[in-house]
Amino acid sequence: MAFPVLLLNVLVYIKSTRYAACSQCLNTRFSYNSMIIHCTQKLAKKLPDVSTEPSAETSPLGSWHANLYTIDRRNCLLYCHDTTRYTIFLPGLRKPQFAELGRWFREAFTASLAYMGVADAQVRRAELALGPVSFDTRTDRSVLGSLNEMKFMLDVKTRGAEDVMLLNPLSISRWLGHQPVRAKGVKGYWMPDDAMTERVAAL
Repeated sequence: MAFPVLLLNVLVYIKSTRYAACSQCLNTRFSYNSMIIHCTQKLAKKLPDVSTEPSAETSPLGSWHANLYTIDRRNCLLYCHDTTRYTIFLPGLRKPQFAELGRWFREAFTASLAYMGVADAQVRRAELALGPVSFDTRTDRSVLGSLNEMKFMLDVKTRGAEDVMLLNPLSISRWLGHQPVRAKGVKGYWMPDDAMTERVAAL
């Protein structure tokens, strides 16, 4: 199954949202944002432009981590938001998609928000708040630990599936986002989807 066909659901959710007419003022408000994805070395080797120095970030949504996994001989990605631990699953990537990974992340993220019922205007604000996406290799052990936990849960969720490419990535992301998490230095557990919804609503 070709990668663009797999993500047809993502594109449908993106194109079906009816954004508010005030996009021009929102573009002005968020015009200087830059969002960072911190990559593992394994993922960095697949990307055309990754900084080895820490990148400057201005996005009010905060930064993310990403790691590359092989499932059913397919290149699959997990993105984990540094603060909320909100996780996005993106399966079946090929070389052309790695070259445009910032674009595919943006579409997968905004589609995941729409999929869990975030209002259209808030999805639009979140998209604009991301700004240009850049990549570096500055990673945090705590977030990488959360990524490993999400990968374990993903393995449990997909066990017995005939082919990872037959799974709905939005449904998988929604399920991962509703698993309780915790982080070093933070008291108690929380739900990543609730935390991300609150963050987007505050934009």
